[in-house]
Amino acid sequence: MAVADCEMPMAPESEVMSEEEMEREAEGFKEQGNAFYIKKDYSEAFNFYTKAIDACPKNASYYGNRAATLMMLNRHWEALEDAQQAVRMDDMFVKGHLREGKCHLSLGNGKAASRSFQRVLELELDNAQAPSELKNANAVLEYERMAEIDFEKRDFRKCVFYMDRALEYAPACHRFKILKAECLALLGRYPEAQSVASDILRMDATNGDALYVRGLCLYYEDCIEKAVQFFVQALRMAPDHEKARLACRNAKALKSKKEEGNNAFKDGNYEAAYELYSEALTIDPNNIKTNAKLYCNRGTVGSKLKKCDQAIEDCTNAIKLDETYIKAYLRRAQCYMDTEQYEEAVRDYEKVYQTEKTKEHKHLLKTAQLELKKSKRNDYYKILGVDKNATDDEIKKAYRKRALMHHPDRHSGASPEMQKEEEKKFKEVGEAFTVLSDPKKKARYDSGQDLDEEGMNMGDFDANNIFKAFFGAPGGGFSFEGNSSSGPGNFFFQFG
Repeated sequence: MAVADCEMPMAPESEVMSEEEMEREAEGFKEQGNAFYIKKDYSEAFNFYTKAIDACPKNASYYGNRAATLMMLNRHWEALEDAQQAVRMDDMFVKGHLREGKCHLSLGNGKAASRSFQRVLELELDNAQAPSELKNANAVLEYERMAEIDFEKRDFRKCVFYMDRALEYAPACHRFKILKAECLALLGRYPEAQSVASDILRMDATNGDALYVRGLCLYYEDCIEKAVQFFVQALRMAPDHEKARLACRNAKALKSKKEEGNNAFKDGNYEAAYELYSEALTIDPNNIKTNAKLYCNRGTVGSKLKKCDQAIEDCTNAIKLDETYIKAYLRRAQCYMDTEQYEEAVRDYEKVYQTEKTKEHKHLLKTAQLELKKSKRNDYYKILGVDKNATDDEIKKAYRKRALMHHPDRHSGASPEMQKEEEKKFKEVGEAFTVLSDPKKKARYDSGQDLDEEGMNMGDFDANNIFKAFFGAPGGGFSFEGNSSSGPGNFFFQFG
């Protein structure tokens, strides 16, 4: 049976839009983009401007519109590409040049921005925006110039000031932000510097400058191991980054030298530790926190070597670098105590106790205050020329020597001034012996208590009576006869 021929239905041909229809559709997308732009829905505006470009990629205004939208989305580099594409397609496109200039300005390129704004004025002499934008571009160039000068002068505060002014016109300029962050780090304002660097790294995790600044903050906060990691990472991203290379070298050298000093100190090799800490202090004068610790460490070594004055100076340098460094105050206070500079010790312990009110610090302050109080009295041990741990026999021998040395009869031929001075010393010697030879009085004196309490009135004693009682003169009469051939300490006395 023959099969009848039949026609199979043909698939409809796909409709191809004419160029005019494409342009009409593109205009529709642009109008929708404009509507969303007015509503400040910049993401949707971007989508429709992109559709317009896809439909009609040779229309400069679409790129100009998308550039404006990208600027509002803070995508300045993409905005710049669109604006440049727009003016390449139509060099007479005023808005395109204006938007290109604004992109350059936001990104901190003042020279390129100036060229764009000048081109706007060439095309449209009475353009309302171009003169003020050109003025802003010139201001950015001037702020950048002044910041560079101040950075070279190490006037980091001024540099931060000029970068803040520049960033008002160039908020997307990473270069300005990095310079500001570096200056903040060098000023010791680490949290602010870290914040700026972190903001950049969130947008560009491979930014070598931002990685360097993060490392610099850690380095100056004495977190040297972590700092080295950031410096190494910065050098991976930017192998020619000289600042990161130098900082990395300094960090490693500082860490190594400090550890060598610490090990020498632990081993009791104080001379070597002193030298190693001194060498470490020359590596980087800008590292304030680490250098403060190095000065304090060297001060500790100095006190071990009995170089108290040097130790005090080192602790003072540590405090100048870090006014909150409690350990340096404590070390200096102890050195003041060791050298009997009690007022200075009290001042340091008061500072410590105000900062950290612990029982230990309170005890140290009380001890220093007691020693200060004791220091304002006559030092009976010093008057007799004996140690504070002197025995009764040593105290008696010292009194014998000093009493004979300063007795008024021995100086009867001296000038009135000399007689008065020797009489004063004779009385002090008697007073000292009265206290130190009496266990009860000595105990009260040593503990810093007032001797006038409990009937121990030190004004009611006679130095001559003490002298007579000590030497046992029955009648109380005695005389000194000088020997012409003997020195000042060679004399004898006889009782009458």
